[in-house]
Amino acid sequence: MNASELFVQCLKSEDVECIFGLPGEENITFMEALRTSGIKFITTRHEQSAAFMADVWGRLTGKAGVCLATLGPGATNLITAIGDAYLDRSPLVAITGQASMDRMHKESHQYIDIVSMLQPITKWNTTIPSPEVIPESVRKAFKLAEVEKPGATHLELPEDVAAEAVNRGCSAMSRRKIRRPAVDHKAVARAVELIRASKKPLILCGNGAIRKRASKQLKLFLEKVNMAVTNTFMGKGAANWDYDYNLLTIGLQSRDHVTCAFEEADLIICIGYDLVEYSPSFWNPMRDKIVIHIDFTEAEVDEYYHPETELVADIAGTLWELNERFTGVCENKGAWAAKYRQSILDDINEYNDDTAFPVKPQKIVHEIRKIMGDDDIVISDVGAHKLWIARMYIARSPNSCLISNGLASMGIALPGAIAAKIIYPERKVMAVCGDGGFLMNVQELETAVRLNLPIVILLWNDNGYGLIEWKQKNQFGHAFGTKITNPDFVKLAESFGAVGMRVEKTEDLPGMLKEAFAADKPVVMEVPVDYGENLKLTEKLGKLVCPI
Repeated sequence: MNASELFVQCLKSEDVECIFGLPGEENITFMEALRTSGIKFITTRHEQSAAFMADVWGRLTGKAGVCLATLGPGATNLITAIGDAYLDRSPLVAITGQASMDRMHKESHQYIDIVSMLQPITKWNTTIPSPEVIPESVRKAFKLAEVEKPGATHLELPEDVAAEAVNRGCSAMSRRKIRRPAVDHKAVARAVELIRASKKPLILCGNGAIRKRASKQLKLFLEKVNMAVTNTFMGKGAANWDYDYNLLTIGLQSRDHVTCAFEEADLIICIGYDLVEYSPSFWNPMRDKIVIHIDFTEAEVDEYYHPETELVADIAGTLWELNERFTGVCENKGAWAAKYRQSILDDINEYNDDTAFPVKPQKIVHEIRKIMGDDDIVISDVGAHKLWIARMYIARSPNSCLISNGLASMGIALPGAIAAKIIYPERKVMAVCGDGGFLMNVQELETAVRLNLPIVILLWNDNGYGLIEWKQKNQFGHAFGTKITNPDFVKLAESFGAVGMRVEKTEDLPGMLKEAFAADKPVVMEVPVDYGENLKLTEKLGKLVCPI
C-alpha cells in the first residue's frame, strides 16, 4: 500500500461519500487510489466551484465536504471558496497536491507555499511529510473542520510522498463522537432571572441555531415563553415562520421594521449568533441592550456586543435546560412585537399580484415561494437579489434557504445548487443568481448537465452589478463602473445542453417556473428585473417611523 491508498482509506473511515475537484499532474497517484475506492469523484470545471460545492455540502450535512486540487494555480483557485467556508462556518477539508519535497526549499516550477497562504483562512492546515502521519493528519483535519465553530482545514500531499510505500501496521483512525460539557447552572439561573424580569425580550437566531438541530428545542422554548424572535440571513428557518411573533429576517443596514423591534426590546437573547453575519453595531448602536449569549463558544469581544451572561455549551442542550426552568403558563412577552410582524408581512405581500414588467423583486420572491416546498432548497448568490431573498423569502425549515453572508462571495449559487441536488435528489433545488454572479462560475453548467441534475437557475438580469449601483446611488446620487453587457442567456444555456428560458411577461413567470421544474435537465431562466425598487425601498425605510 502506498501513501495515497492509505490517505483514501482514511477518507473512507471518515465516511466521505464524494470529492469535488480537478485532477492534476501532482495528484495523479492520489487519483489512481481514489479510482477504485468507492468514493465518488465529481470532476468540476474550476477549482473554486469544487470548494463551493464542498462548502455547501458541509452546511447542509454538518459533515465536512471535501475538495481536491493540484499544486500552484489549482490550489490558489480554491482560496475564495475556502475563505467562504471559513467565515460561513461550514466544515470543509481541502486536499492539494504539491511539488516533491526535494524541490520545496528553492525556486521551482509552479511551487507556491500554499500552507502559508491558507494559514489565515483555515482552522488548521499542514503538509504531510511522510506516509506515517497520514492517519493522524486526516483525523485531525476532519475533527477540527467539524467541531464548533466549524470551518475549513487543509492537507497538502507532496507528489513524492503520495507514491511512497507505507509501513506495515499503519491504518486509518476511526471517528469518535464528542460529548460537550453541560451548560453552567449559574449562567442558566442568571439567564432565567433576566428573562423573567424582561417585558419585551427578543430572540436573535444566527447561523449556529440551525447547525446542530436546535430548532426543536427552540420551538418548545418559544411556546413556553411567548417572546418575539428574528433571524440573520444565515439563520433563516431556525424558528417556525408562522409563529405569531416571528419577525423573520434582520440584515439590511437601513432602518427596517425589525430594527424598530430591536430599539423597543429590553432584552436580546442571541442564539448561535455570529458577528460575521451582521454587526451588532446595527442593532445595538447605543451599546445599552442587555444581552444573553447562547452559543457553542464564548462571545467575541466587541464594544457593541457585551453580554450580561454567556451560556456556552451545545445550543440544543442549553435550550433544553432553559425549557426545564419554565413550567406552567408563562406571561405573554411577545404581543408587543405583533405590530412589526404585520408590517413585515404587508411588505412581503404588497406586490403579489403585480404585473409590471420588468418584474419587481418582490414579485419574483413571491413566485419562488409559491413554487418551492417547505423542505426544498433555495441557494442565493450574492448581489442585490440576495437582500430581497433575505428580507422577503419565508424559509419554512432550517437549511431551506442558503445565503453566504460571512464572506458573502459571488459565484456560490450554481456550484452550491449542484451539491445540494446531489445530497437531496428528491427535493427541488433553485439557484438564484444575478447576471454578474452567474457568469463567474457559468462553466459549471456543463457539470450539472453531465451529472444530469435537474436544477433551476433563476437569473435576475439587470445588465449590471445592481447591489453596488444601489449603494453608489444612495451615497453619491449616481453610479460608476457597474454596467456590463451580457450574452444571450437562452442560447448560452442551450450551448451547454441545458434548457434556456426567458420571461417576456410577468404573467408568464408562475407557469414557466412549473415548466422549469418539470424538465429533466438543468434550466436557466432569465428574468428581467426592475431594480428601481432598490432605491424605493431605501427611501421607504429612511422615512420609517417606529411605532414604539
